[in-house]
Amino acid sequence: MEYLLIEYADPAGVLDPITVPYRLCDNPVVPRWVERVQAAQQYPIDDPRRFYGFDDVNTETARAMAGINQCVDTINSHRHIIDRKLTNINDQDTLNYLHHIFEVYHGLLGKQTHRFYLTAKPHVRKALSDLNIAVHRCESVTRQRPPSHVVTYFGLPKEKMLLDSDYTHAVNTWTPGTVFLNYVEIGKTLEDLVEDNDTYIAPDAFQPFRHYSADFVVYFGTRSARQAMDKNAKILAYYQQHQAKFGAWQNCFTESKIPVAVLEGVPNLDAIASRQMVQSVKFI
Repeated sequence: MEYLLIEYADPAGVLDPITVPYRLCDNPVVPRWVERVQAAQQYPIDDPRRFYGFDDVNTETARAMAGINQCVDTINSHRHIIDRKLTNINDQDTLNYLHHIFEVYHGLLGKQTHRFYLTAKPHVRKALSDLNIAVHRCESVTRQRPPSHVVTYFGLPKEKMLLDSDYTHAVNTWTPGTVFLNYVEIGKTLEDLVEDNDTYIAPDAFQPFRHYSADFVVYFGTRSARQAMDKNAKILAYYQQHQAKFGAWQNCFTESKIPVAVLEGVPNLDAIASRQMVQSVKFI
């Protein structure tokens, strides 16, 4: 196999789908990730419309605000556990508070033991899971991140762990159309804490990127060496200030990601923007 093929479809069904090929990277993580994606095909994609940054800021803001407050209403319909709604997308404190609600009541990876979660109906559990996604969608808007999209498979168990040697293949610069392993832990990375100034997060919710699954993210922006150096300097300074909390796990203090595929050529963002739904994922 040489390529990851992503089929993009128009949610309205007006335009014909397009298939975009991404050449698989040459590193030892890729075959294991491909196996996970193939295993995931027995499950549906969680939300095939997890696209970010392709529309104007007003559209993105309205979508993010509506989504997060719908999650709050659905969760509170089971039991009123959330005392706030988001009224300003720039309110990072409320976003941190809502992410903490997700961490506590949903539970960390493989630890869904809270009574609220166990007694909730499926649509409430889904809203609790979606609250995490909704928080990050809001943050994507406020931080004006370049276009991207995420493909995840909730049904596939997140049991596989990266090897220490795998992190040597991580990069902190990239070109448009680079596909990376997606973070599948439940919690926040050091990078998140630097950006969020989160005072709600519990100590055990700091979760470095150790597990991997079929899940992936496609970045259509760029990251220059200068941008990476500036970002990593902030992350390292924060790590050094809080090292007693984070311990000695060295791979957590750089904003590096493990690539699995890359687009050859320039992405046609207009074509993808008009087809913001992943219809299928396969390899050739």
